[in-house]
Amino acid sequence: MTTESLELAKSRYQIGKIAFENGQYRESVENLEKASALLVKNTRLGGEVEIWLVNAYEAAGRSEEAIALCQQLSRHPHYEVRQQAKRLGYILKAPKLKRPKEWMTEIPDLGTISDNKSKIIVTAQPKKSPSKAKPVEPEYVDLSTVNTTDNRFVWVALIAVALTISYLVWLSF
Repeated sequence: MTTESLELAKSRYQIGKIAFENGQYRESVENLEKASALLVKNTRLGGEVEIWLVNAYEAAGRSEEAIALCQQLSRHPHYEVRQQAKRLGYILKAPKLKRPKEWMTEIPDLGTISDNKSKIIVTAQPKKSPSKAKPVEPEYVDLSTVNTTDNRFVWVALIAVALTISYLVWLSF
């Protein structure tokens, strides 16, 4: 492997990571695959690139490829890569939980808005569920039923604070 191909692989790796972090998963997969092809698979850097590739596959909806790559990486010579691959494999193979539609917030696709309509303001309004009742009015408490006698707690607390402060002042001298 030449230093030129190593530098190209590192730049592709960085571009792939940035694309992944920006939500551009297909671009991330492309760059990480190219970086992986330029690197030796058994190196630490090669393992790191492929771990990122597993995440990019999963984010791009290519779960089978992500799981297969995880299984390959679970036999990687570097311990950290091997452990990460095993952990990711457990996560990817875990059953997917179904979420009720009420828990989800729909995000509008702003890519369909043309440039001349760019000044449109999109606001999200919460859905009103029919099961909600009217707000409950506060319940007023009759003060004649409340014990309002002085239990001298405030005085005990003030004396304890004063004693503590005087003791700390005495220790400082």
